[in-house]
Amino acid sequence: MITYKQERKDLVKEELDGDNFLLLNKKKYEQFSTDLMGLGEMTEQTEPVEAIAAVFDLQGFTKFSSQVDSHLSVPPFLKVFLTWLVEQIKVEMTNKTYDFDLGEKLYGPLPFLVKFMGDGLLVLWDASKSDAIGHENVIICAYEVCEKYKTEFLPNVDITAPPKLLRCGLARGKIYSVGSNGNDFAGSCINIASRIEKLPSARFAFNLRGFEPKASQNIFFKEKFIYKKVDIRGIGHDERVAILNEDYSNMSEGDKEYYNDIESSNH
Repeated sequence: MITYKQERKDLVKEELDGDNFLLLNKKKYEQFSTDLMGLGEMTEQTEPVEAIAAVFDLQGFTKFSSQVDSHLSVPPFLKVFLTWLVEQIKVEMTNKTYDFDLGEKLYGPLPFLVKFMGDGLLVLWDASKSDAIGHENVIICAYEVCEKYKTEFLPNVDITAPPKLLRCGLARGKIYSVGSNGNDFAGSCINIASRIEKLPSARFAFNLRGFEPKASQNIFFKEKFIYKKVDIRGIGHDERVAILNEDYSNMSEGDKEYYNDIESSNH
């Protein structure tokens, strides 16, 4: 998003041949450029990164931010929420069974990007830094964060009517840095994660590309998830996804029609 602060004093109202327009001095005019994006050099060549993208969404944030005197609630909420979320990701990715003087034992790499996007966050992990078990641990981390938002964060936040649910969608794939500063990325897995996060009545889901949960020995995946095919607008037909068993059981019959069975020979 471009952020451009333009003071009223920089603009002068003029009238010429019956037309009204604004006059802005040339120096201020030239400041409006891609530099405002903070992306660095736009012609920089970038290497693809194999990543896991998670898109977290605060369900009901629009209503929350539209309440009376929202400026008294929204900034304090975001401050404590964002601080908690980053710390909770770190906690979930850390194995506290062992104590090492030289560092912390991790279940997988910590994210290399956490970016707030208005009503949620984009979180990126480098998938090349870990194996299949490490990738599974990223999913478990994201799930635990969403669960503990309800059980640990909300009961301890003193804010009026905060968003009641933290949703999440995940996907794996290649991403590319936009510009040379490494602050923004583009890639289909980011788009897929964003679309999966919005699946009907599914508060947590992940795309099966790049994951093998059915082959996993982790009882977490056997107990928690059911595997379905869905049509994702702009992505493709029959995309294979994992959604929570609990969510599927509680869906209306209308929402269940959105999810199709997967042949037993596949995921």
